[in-house]
Amino acid sequence: MKLWTAPKLTVLAVPQYTMPTNWPIRWPDGNEATDAEALSEYAGRLCYLSQRNPAQKTTAEYTETILSHGHGSVLEHASVSILVEGVSRALTHELIRHRAGTAVSQVSQRFVDESDADFVIPPLILSNQVALDEWSTAMSSALVRYQTLVKTLMKDPGLADLPATLARKRAREAARGVLPNSTETKLVWTANLRALRHVITLRGDIHADLEIHRFANVLLDTVRPLAPSVFADFTTAPDGSIIPRYPKV
Repeated sequence: MKLWTAPKLTVLAVPQYTMPTNWPIRWPDGNEATDAEALSEYAGRLCYLSQRNPAQKTTAEYTETILSHGHGSVLEHASVSILVEGVSRALTHELIRHRAGTAVSQVSQRFVDESDADFVIPPLILSNQVALDEWSTAMSSALVRYQTLVKTLMKDPGLADLPATLARKRAREAARGVLPNSTETKLVWTANLRALRHVITLRGDIHADLEIHRFANVLLDTVRPLAPSVFADFTTAPDGSIIPRYPKV
């Protein structure tokens, strides 16, 4: 049984932008742009056919203009797919509420045997040894109860005539009810840049659940290099909140 103390995020896919030969953006010399930034800029400039870039703005300058005017729709063209590990079922219950602009594929507790499940230590418990001991005992007990229930249910007469795969699903779907919210899970999470800003803004607030607040910080560190100008306005306040200069994008 592994105990997780922080999430692990791995980028799986990012946009691949190809400059078209018709209506190419005329960037100034030395301009730097990631594919995610370039795609968003191209979409924004197409609205006004301003690819000639008469003001000779860099991508960073153009993105700042977009953010300051709240034109977040152009950020929806670029999406990032991330493998998320080391988060609890409690966190994903919160994360999936951010449905717009995202896609989720999560480990199935019906299909996957959780006899070797890991658990995520709630941040507040990390610094309290008495609470940590009590929590660890509860996790171990829940895991034993799950294992026992699966074995018992697999012998249930009601499953005898079912195909083996369906029988296992039936037993696991019933037994998973004793597993706690702290059970570790994994998912592939895809979100466009606008949705990422939204999630980081809301969940990066210090008043958010502590685990998803921690997730928001790791998420920002993960996606910022993929589109630096899109997340350049995010700063961290003294109380730990992540604050965007342009919160209405």
